[in-house]
Amino acid sequence: MTGIIDEQGFRLNVGIILIGDDGRVFWGRRIGNRDAWQFPQGGLLPGETPEQALYRELEEEVGLTESDVQVLASTQGWLSYRLPRRFWRRPEDALGRQCIGQRQKWFLLRLMSDEERIDLARSGTPEFQAWRWVNYWYPIRKVVHFKRGVYARALKELAPVVQRQASLKL
Repeated sequence: MTGIIDEQGFRLNVGIILIGDDGRVFWGRRIGNRDAWQFPQGGLLPGETPEQALYRELEEEVGLTESDVQVLASTQGWLSYRLPRRFWRRPEDALGRQCIGQRQKWFLLRLMSDEERIDLARSGTPEFQAWRWVNYWYPIRKVVHFKRGVYARALKELAPVVQRQASLKL
């Protein structure tokens, strides 16, 4: 699948923060690397809205559908990070633009179904090999260094929504 790369070289992407009733968040370990943990995320396809990408990626990576979650909020704008030069890819889009980073719209979702509905292999090509619930702020310290700023901005912007949820605690 070909993603969308903007004129500055950032791949348009959605980030997903899935939160349980106790305020902890879904944290997935990527296939093939025991130290690569992150939130679900994925690129927009041509003609796809961020909301459509959100539900497609949620199903592909976590095995959940729209009926399993409630969208609590999203970031006001797009948050960007640059990849280290060794991770730059060329070309990814039809115009031959090089991908130098990600520009992400982040969504905060509340799990409404039972956690047993989470199925990392549902898509047939899993992105994650394991997952666990972690403290809301934990990912900022543990995600790969070049994503830390975006994680901090997304979690900070969305934290007031979490705090307003009576049954959720940070």
